[in-house]
Amino acid sequence: MFITFEGIEGCGKSTQAKLLYEWLKENGYKALLTREPGGTEAAEEIRNFILKHHNEKFPAFAELCLYIAARGFHVENLIKPSLQKGIIVICDRFSDSTLAYQGYGRGLPIHLITSMNKEATGDIEPDITFLLDVPVEVGLSRIKAKKKDRLEEEPLQFHQRVREGFLKIAEENPDRIVVIDGTKEKGTIFSEVLNQVVRRL
Repeated sequence: MFITFEGIEGCGKSTQAKLLYEWLKENGYKALLTREPGGTEAAEEIRNFILKHHNEKFPAFAELCLYIAARGFHVENLIKPSLQKGIIVICDRFSDSTLAYQGYGRGLPIHLITSMNKEATGDIEPDITFLLDVPVEVGLSRIKAKKKDRLEEEPLQFHQRVREGFLKIAEENPDRIVVIDGTKEKGTIFSEVLNQVVRRL
């Protein structure tokens, strides 16, 4: 099973992904927790380059190409081999994030991103995706104390477009994407996540 967690900055997806991973391990399942961009040595190097601040303008298309390149390394070297071994893979962000951030956020063509994603993933799709939805102001207020990366420092309007993009993607994929109110208490959210996963297991 391939499970992904999505949402804007500060939505709580990383926390929920970790809770699910720990529950699966405790209950005797073979599970792997990974993230995007990243997950493998090469993909983590690309992640560092994408998220750090640069002195020159970072073109939207260049950003997209780097995300796709990182995904290619990740899928080929970690996700695909793990799924083939029967391991449950939990990923903090996947291709929906690229559609939401580079498509709806940056304004790059959706059909272009969809096509590039398809090449990078070899048609691997999550069995279930949890979209933790929170108002932009709530998400950003949760990360205000930490040192922000390049994406987190984008203006409010950018993050608003990303959130709207995620909701549109969810609307178009109702069989795969479960939208959860990310403003709820952590334990309540996890109960909803677990209920969905156990049903599919």
